[in-house]
Amino acid sequence: MTTLADINSQIKKHDEQIAQLRQQAETLRNQERAGVIEEIRKKIAEYGISASDLKLTVRGPGRRAAATAATRGAAKYRGPTGETWSGGRGRKPRWVTEALAAGKSLSEFEIK
Repeated sequence: MTTLADINSQIKKHDEQIAQLRQQAETLRNQERAGVIEEIRKKIAEYGISASDLKLTVRGPGRRAAATAATRGAAKYRGPTGETWSGGRGRKPRWVTEALAAGKSLSEFEIK
C-alpha cells in the first residue's frame, strides 16, 4: 500500500528532476542562442546590413514616451469642461461625439 509520505517523496524527487532538466534546457538554449547571434553577426558583416535595412530602431529608456509626445498635434478644440482635442487621427473623444449628437458643430469648440 502506498502512503502519503511515499507519494510526497516521489513528488519531491520528480520536482528535483524537473529543476535539473530546466537548468539543462536553459544552458543549452543559451549555448544555441550564442551560436545564432554569432551567425547573424557574420551575415550582417558579410552583406553590410544596417539596422535600418532590418527596420530596427534603437530606443533608450524613456524615448518612446518622448517621441510620442513630440508627435502629438497642438490642441485645436476645447470642450465644455476644459478638455482638449487636436482633431487628429483616431476616435473622437466622448465629449466631441456627444456634442455632435446634440446638434453642435466643431466650430463651436475651436480654440481661437
